[in-house]
Amino acid sequence: MKNSKSTYTYILLIIGVIILINLLGDRFFLRLDFTADKRFTLSKATKDILGSLKEPVTVTAYFSEELPQQFSQLRRDFKEELIEYSNRSNGKVMFEFINPNKDEATEQKAMQEGINPVLINVREKDQVKQQKAYMGAVVHHGDKKEVIPFIQSGSAMEYSLSTSIKKMTVENKPKVGILQGHGETSPNALAQVMQSLLVLYVAEPVNLDQASANLNEYKTLVIISPGDSFPPSHLVKLDEFLANGKNICIAMDRVNGDLQTASGTELKTGLEKWLEGKGVRVNPNFIIDQNCGSVTVNQQQGYMSFQTNMKFPYLPLITKFADHPVTKGLTSVLLQFASSIDFSSPGGDVTFTPLATTSEKTGTENPPLTFNINRNWQQQDFPRSGLTVCALVSGKLSGGMNSRMIIISDGDFPSNGEGQQARQIPPDNLNLMVNSIDWLSDDTGLIDLRTKEVTSRPIDQMDDSKKSMLKYLNFLLPILLIIGIGMVRYQSRRNTRIRRMNENYL
Repeated sequence: MKNSKSTYTYILLIIGVIILINLLGDRFFLRLDFTADKRFTLSKATKDILGSLKEPVTVTAYFSEELPQQFSQLRRDFKEELIEYSNRSNGKVMFEFINPNKDEATEQKAMQEGINPVLINVREKDQVKQQKAYMGAVVHHGDKKEVIPFIQSGSAMEYSLSTSIKKMTVENKPKVGILQGHGETSPNALAQVMQSLLVLYVAEPVNLDQASANLNEYKTLVIISPGDSFPPSHLVKLDEFLANGKNICIAMDRVNGDLQTASGTELKTGLEKWLEGKGVRVNPNFIIDQNCGSVTVNQQQGYMSFQTNMKFPYLPLITKFADHPVTKGLTSVLLQFASSIDFSSPGGDVTFTPLATTSEKTGTENPPLTFNINRNWQQQDFPRSGLTVCALVSGKLSGGMNSRMIIISDGDFPSNGEGQQARQIPPDNLNLMVNSIDWLSDDTGLIDLRTKEVTSRPIDQMDDSKKSMLKYLNFLLPILLIIGIGMVRYQSRRNTRIRRMNENYL
């Protein structure tokens, strides 16, 4: 009877503890983040943004209910994120969840707010059906509104929320000048870059010939793919800009590659000589890399014509990046006809930091040259390793105040093109360009959020032995684990039987 009372007491105690934990969990939110890159931990940038809020921010989350597990988890993650935002902002971030699927009027309201449904696959009774689902949010601050049409998991969720709040609450956006007048890529051909920049900056074209151009208005100048010569007076203005403590981001070509004519030539604009005065030499060569992109080639076989992708070492795929805010989190950037960058100190307090380098199997070729798509590449064609293609140089670059420059030896990698030639650029191409401008222009730290979450872990870049090891490990590990548990249990029971059979066992 006494043992029975003890059991009941024990059960009631457990139930009481569970109820208490649930009550505390409902009142005090706590989430532990064990991910390698801390993607579910609010960054310092987000905390600073939330801490500076003066007026309330309302987040209306339009999320469908009764969705498959992975989408239901996304809804829970977003709600937990909003709870953290509310706590960090001392209640200034308020939120509500609305299910647009409950009636037609609510669905119409969601679409009017800019949240459109997406089609997801749902399995019902061994059949796959498509279901309309809403997974977006609208952020309101006063009379301003920002729409997040689709919520993504991990740090992308935090980046979308924080940039939306920052965009609405920032009072004076810094100005970024997109240099024009020397054959540079126009802002219209930089659609993705401009879209990202306009979140936190006023990004506008600037021409050094215009008398109204006041460079003091700009925190950073951006020079992308100049093709014409820089007159000496313009280079003097760039020197004055640096001397005033401002920064410059340069993505330039030292060589031209034309696949239509299969020819490669050197390009001179005068900017390369100006950079040499700062100790930076962008060499007039073509980098070739065994780790590279592909080109589409038309092939004829009898009466049949077909297209095939062929590796083209003149398009280096960069996967080696420095542990620096500009490149942290990047996994692969595809360049087009890049050149190597060297540094020779001009004296004074000037430092050079490589940010991105080629693979261990790389080389260079000097123009003029003719491209041979069908060339049989050999190991001896790649005798070098770790050539710099993106670098940071900082210090007293033109006398006066300390300033910084980021130089990337390819001017085409961030361009979308225009008209019929328009295309999407790879995510990390965009990240490298925008991160470079962000780091030179902004001190809020939002740059860390854009690439905080790993974008890709391409298995095709692993060697065959590592692929095989992962394949067999994935197959055998669960089996070995089950066998191991079985052996431990068998040995444990065997030991128990031996003890019981012992004449001294009590």
